[in-house]
Amino acid sequence: MRVFVAGATGVLGRRLMRQLVARGHTAVGLTRTDKGDQTVRAVGGEPTRADLFDADSLAKAAEGCSVVVHVATAIPTKVRTSPRDWAMNDRIRREGTRCLTAAAARVGAGAYLQQSVVWAVRGPEGARYDEDAPSVNDPILLSSLEGERIARDAGASRGFRAAILRCGGFYSSDGWHTRIFGESLARSRPILVDGGAAVWSWVHAEDAASAFLAACEWPKSGVWHVVDDRPVSLFEYLSALATRLGTRTPRRLPRSLARLVLGRYTAELLTSSFATSNARFRSDFRWMPAFPTFAEGLDEVVAAWKSEGFPRGKGSLP
Repeated sequence: MRVFVAGATGVLGRRLMRQLVARGHTAVGLTRTDKGDQTVRAVGGEPTRADLFDADSLAKAAEGCSVVVHVATAIPTKVRTSPRDWAMNDRIRREGTRCLTAAAARVGAGAYLQQSVVWAVRGPEGARYDEDAPSVNDPILLSSLEGERIARDAGASRGFRAAILRCGGFYSSDGWHTRIFGESLARSRPILVDGGAAVWSWVHAEDAASAFLAACEWPKSGVWHVVDDRPVSLFEYLSALATRLGTRTPRRLPRSLARLVLGRYTAELLTSSFATSNARFRSDFRWMPAFPTFAEGLDEVVAAWKSEGFPRGKGSLP
């Protein structure tokens, strides 16, 4: 099988490319630079240049591919963000999806896979919810939901299967957001808001990649949540990370100061619960996470960090 991957050089994309190749598939990775070409080759893939916002160039790059995968993002790598910081990510979700689905139709791909996020929908008052929960009224998440709609509509009108995989909170040793948690603990920066009572559904990046691999090999149309087996509070998650790093207990930031220090989006995310389940995806794709809970995943993350001497900070215990 020949698979075209937009976002091939990212944290998720690199893992998906590697897993596709390990399964005997040809992984064609969209790149923009010589460094991107090297990254794709390093995981066994075939680099190809195209403009994510040009359907003609994408169709040429994806020629011969039976599956097109959209895992490209431009998530801001900063704690305090403004709407301007999310503009490129919004464009990737909207315009990028339109161009990729058009390309998928032109090359005759049988399936199109779209990455989304589980916190774009939500249960009442933090209750556990499934894929049928209502959408969240948040401008930053609107483009994610619109990307889903664009993909579904294109699949229905152009005759290919469109799978939406909403992923939980990503974590990995090379993920910026995971590393900022580690650095904050090592430097004793306040990291918990409201005591960390918010409950999140997490997914290790390797498991997110294996979910996309499963959807490539068993293409279906629909929406699924890709998370590990147990939602957990931020307090429990970050306390476990602190224990593994040998740092002090996570410091707390009063809710009254959270928006001032972290900005609206980060403050609201750290106080919002999104507890969901992988039951539907497990059943439909015969998928099992390699890291069933955050505990196993954090063991892998911290082992990788220790091999590179990360993180360093004054909060570390002797």
